[in-house]
This record gives sequence, structure tokens and C-alpha cells, in this order.
Amino acid sequence: MARLERIRVFPVKGLDGIDVETSAIREGGTLAYDRKFGLVDEDGEVSNGKDFETIHDLRADFDPETGELRVETPGGDRRRFALDEADERSRAGEWFSSVFDAALTLERNSSVGFVDRPDMGPSVISTETLETVAGWFDDLTVEGARRRLRANVEVSGVEPFWEDRFVGDDAPTFTVGDVRFEGVTPCARCVVPSRDPDTGEPLPEFRTRFIEKRRETFPKWADPDAFDHHYTLMIIARILEGSRNGSIGVGDEVHVVDR
Repeated sequence: MARLERIRVFPVKGLDGIDVETSAIREGGTLAYDRKFGLVDEDGEVSNGKDFETIHDLRADFDPETGELRVETPGGDRRRFALDEADERSRAGEWFSSVFDAALTLERNSSVGFVDRPDMGPSVISTETLETVAGWFDDLTVEGARRRLRANVEVSGVEPFWEDRFVGDDAPTFTVGDVRFEGVTPCARCVVPSRDPDTGEPLPEFRTRFIEKRRETFPKWADPDAFDHHYTLMIIARILEGSRNGSIGVGDEVHVVDR
């Protein structure tokens, strides 16, 4: 049986994610706390792992109940910031500016979050996809693949690349509990998945091998016209408006629904 295996949100864009048992759906169709906070540069651009390689050196945790971010540098500098308070966000921005040697402010967006595609919604992948991709590389674990790829919604009990069926013409939708999702686009990958999430060290020839194996294993049920290239993995979905007052929880049944 297909079920919701994991919900992972990323409270501060670019930093470590946290696993949650349940997540409310924001009015804008994204998951509560996902990319709620972001580091913004002087040009108003929101920073991420592509901008600062040393972001991988930081270990971060976040408590949704208190709004407290705990972050630690490799040198053992540990800081705590209550991010729902404006002065604490200001203090956090100053600290991150010193860490990254850049002028940054830490800002909050509670309505949609600082997601890359604010008109869309959560990213979706299957556990079996992660297991398959981990097998393409020596010494890459499933959790390592999970941390590199940074999906929000993970579904178990299905085939590898199950999620690919939900993009393209006449694609079905799916439900997680009572919440209905539709696929919007495959997720083109950037440089971040090639890096070790702890050290930032790149995996040799990651992109080349990834594309080669993705091409070999491209599923028959996927619409090839929906994919511009093979350097894609997971999909970006949209939560339909009628489901945006709901929530999802680990263990919820997942069902494919024909349009």
C-alpha cells in the first residue's frame, strides 16, 4: 500500500531540513514552515546552497513550537535565534553575514515561504526512487540521497520513479489522505545534489553518471515530452485549492486519481 513515509520541511532556505509528523497546508499551497525564513542579500535576492558552498558546514535544527533556530559552525560556535521575533531575526542576519562574509538579512514569509516556485507547491519523491539513486554511486546512502535532493513529501510502497507519472498531458493526480495533489513539472537539478551535505565536497562525475543512469531507467509510464532533459529528479506538485485548508500526516494513504 502506498503511504506517506516522510514529511521534511526546510524552515530556513538552504539550511538543514527537519522531519515533522504532520503539516498544515498554507493558503498559498505550500507546507507550513517550509522555507518560512530566508537569507536575503542587498539586491533582494534570497540566498541558497548555490550561493554559499560553506553553507554545508553549518548544522541547523529548528523547533516549530518555539520558532527557535539552533545552528552550529564546524568550529563549535553555537547560536540560538527565536526567529519569530524581529530583533532576533536581525541578530541572526548579522551573524550569518559574518559567517558568509556577505551583507544579509534574515526575513520571514509566512504566507507561501521563500520557495523557488511560489505559484506551485511541495516537491514529491518516492522512497524507492531514493534507494535506486543511492545505488548508482559508491558510498551514497539513502539518507545521503535524501539530504542531497531535499524533497518535502516522500511516498513509500510504490515503484522507483513513481512520481514521474504525474507530469505531462493527461497525467493523473494523487491524494495524500484528504489532500489532493497534481504534478506540475519535473524538478531540474542544480549543483547542490552533487555535494556532500556535510562537507560540500562534490561527488566525482555526479552529473554525468546521474544523466546516464536516469536515461537507462526512465520509466515507461512517464511522458517523455514533459521532460526537457534527464538531469531531473522528483516533481514539483500543486495542492489543489479545495485541499488547502487541510493537512497531511505520516502514515496517510496515498491514492492515484484519474482526472
